Parts: sequence; C-alpha cells; structure tokens
Amino acid sequence: MYESGAFVAAQLAPVTDEQVQPNGVDLTLDAVFEQQNAGRIGVEGKTVGERRELDTDESNCYTLTPGGYVARYAETIRVPDDHVGFIYPRSSLMRNSCMLHTAVWDAGYEGRGEGLLEVHHEIEIERGARIAQFVLADADHDGTYDGDYQRENIA
Repeated sequence: MYESGAFVAAQLAPVTDEQVQPNGVDLTLDAVFEQQNAGRIGVEGKTVGERRELDTDESNCYTLTPGGYVARYAETIRVPDDHVGFIYPRSSLMRNSCMLHTAVWDAGYEGRGEGLLEVHHEIEIERGARIAQFVLADADHDGTYDGDYQRENIA
C-alpha cells in the first residue's frame, strides 16, 4: 500500500507545503549533468563516467537540447526500513516531450538521488522546478540498503 503525501514528506528535507501531494511529494531540480566519458558496469563492480555540471542562464534555467542528462534532486530522501520508494515523472515533463527514468529506492537508503532525464525536444527547466514525484510503499525486506550510493550527494 502506498503511503500518504504527509507520511512521505516526513522522510524528506527540505519540503514546502506546495510539494506535498495526496500520495507523494514532488521533487525539485537541483542540478543537471552531462556525461563526458564512458562508464562501466561489470560483474564485480561499476564505474560511473565523468560528468560535467551544466550552467544555468541569467534566469536560473537550463536550456536542454535533445539527449540524455542526469538530473539531481534537491531533496534529501530517507527511505524507512519497512518501505520501498519509487519516483515517477511529473506529467508536465511528458507533455513537453521529456521523460525521467529512475530505479527502485531500497529500504534504508538515504541521499539526494539522481534520475536520467531524457529530452526529445528542446526545453527550458528552471532550477528548483518540480520534475518528479516520490512515493513510498509498505514492503517486506531482508536487510537495508548499504550500497555505493548510500548518502550520495549529501555534503
């Protein structure tokens, strides 16, 4: 069963009232990156390719041409031990020929995560704009997340 937006909001920081939805919380855009070289996913490990953070214009907007980008969310997420998290794109992205691809967020994860922003038609996205919705569902689990991305992007 999915949790209420109020429950989800208690697992994120910072969050404004405007971000809280009936069944989740909107995540905002912190930064956009463009991958510069190849990564590698092997049987015994992985390497993330080097990235370059893109600049915004004078109005704090990213102008993105068609291609793939990594979008970092502004909010720090903490997935409770008895839950699993999912991120879905906001419909305004899809209505503008963009898509956000994400992965499962395991019980115990904490960090400021990232998603793959796929752009099919040029778009301007302002830093701080709501681009995704985070939801939590009750879940049985065997252990909690203790992988390479634990506490990612937390200063």
